[in-house]
Amino acid sequence: MIDKEGKLPVSSQAKLLLLSRSSVYYRKKEVSESNLVLMHRLDRLHLEYLFAGSRMLRSMMKQEGLDVGRRHIRSLMKKMGIEAIYCKKNISKRKQSHRIYPYLLRGLCISRPNQVWAMDTTYIPMKKGFLYLSAVLDWATRKVLSFRLSNTLTADACVEALEGAIHKYGRPEIMNTDQGSQFTSSAFIGLLLQNDIQISMDGKGSWRDNIFIERLWRTVKYEEVLTKPLSMLKMP
Repeated sequence: MIDKEGKLPVSSQAKLLLLSRSSVYYRKKEVSESNLVLMHRLDRLHLEYLFAGSRMLRSMMKQEGLDVGRRHIRSLMKKMGIEAIYCKKNISKRKQSHRIYPYLLRGLCISRPNQVWAMDTTYIPMKKGFLYLSAVLDWATRKVLSFRLSNTLTADACVEALEGAIHKYGRPEIMNTDQGSQFTSSAFIGLLLQNDIQISMDGKGSWRDNIFIERLWRTVKYEEVLTKPLSMLKMP
């Protein structure tokens, strides 16, 4: 998306794309092997126990012989983009900087392609680091329309994935996502509005609102990621 060899300065390109300059120059730091092992195990436990927070995960890992502090686990969970699923107070409270849109799919009969698309991002461990996988899914057909890999949780990869899906399949009537910062960003919301796509967002912590893409992540991870040792997971 950013052409660092082009005639237009990088700062100007970032401004046109509504990106911060710091995200353009960001260079990913290598993750230690011990942290990768912990993140790999946390990912599996999170898939099995979606309600488990840092305290419960610490206890589970301690029973397995992994002595790690709760703060360390909480830090890794934040890095991985995962959190415990449970009812939270003031879940309808909106941040001043990011608009949160209502959930439009409750009670809606979804029966045809391009009626509703869903999108989400998940953490993928690698041998010497980790990536974030973003995918666009057609709710009616369960077909993956587009995907992108990125080493950050910024909106860039999500915008590219959505642009690719629209270019190949046309535009949906509704796009449903969670309330992640990459999906509430001006770049992502702007692309939806430009294409006259209705915006739907899950309730905070309500993973069932986007159940089909959650099932996709479970399938991908259990069949292609978590069944393999870290030594076999290589960067693309």
